[in-house]
Amino acid sequence: MGLDAERPFTDAGTPASVWQQWEPGWPEFDLTDPPPRVVVVAPHPDDEVLGVGGLLVRLSELGARITVVAVTDGDGSHPGSPTLSARQLAQHRIAEQHAALTALGLGQAPVHRAELPDGQVTGHEAALTAFVEPLLTADTWVLTTWRGDRHPDHEATGRAAALAARRAGARLVEYPVWTWHWAVPADPAVPWSRARSVSLPERVVRDRRRAVDCYRTQIAPLSEHPADAAVLPPPFLARLLRASETVFV
Repeated sequence: MGLDAERPFTDAGTPASVWQQWEPGWPEFDLTDPPPRVVVVAPHPDDEVLGVGGLLVRLSELGARITVVAVTDGDGSHPGSPTLSARQLAQHRIAEQHAALTALGLGQAPVHRAELPDGQVTGHEAALTAFVEPLLTADTWVLTTWRGDRHPDHEATGRAAALAARRAGARLVEYPVWTWHWAVPADPAVPWSRARSVSLPERVVRDRRRAVDCYRTQIAPLSEHPADAAVLPPPFLARLLRASETVFV
């Protein structure tokens, strides 16, 4: 997920109950002709699970080969922590990502680490585009964070992945993460006309929950120190861990 000083969220966000009551009637995301390969580009370890973990499982079960691009190692999520240094935090999050992918049944999926600085992806978009593009072919689907997600790393990742997809002739599919925090139903700042729903079987919902639970450094405090607070508290997770996922096509 990742946080930085520029994150423009200062309140508790839109409650999960508000989203659950909204019935926008989006079309189902069409998986009748799945691609042979999917590359999911995640700004931080955990974004791939929080945004499209269930979709990755469904695509894998349909025969697609899943590849993960870890843009950063998430070492910036707890600045000032007295418990873990940035390097130690990165090591934890890399291990957590492997455990989470294994929980989804994707433990054999290759993970390409761009090792860009957490919170500073905006300054490295050209490098990220160059990193992602060789992994793509015209029959690849590229899943990445929405370019309007209002987290600088998420938006920069989306722009870089979109450019790489365009150059390779690959299909771009974007997924919102922080949008569920700052937006409201029918928010005009969100391209709902491009939204598609991804229904998830109950077993996939359970596997995704187990995958999220692997990210202990994000969902639980590192210690009682204020700098070690959980990045992803229960209200935030409740907005994302529903029986369906949303993508923009």
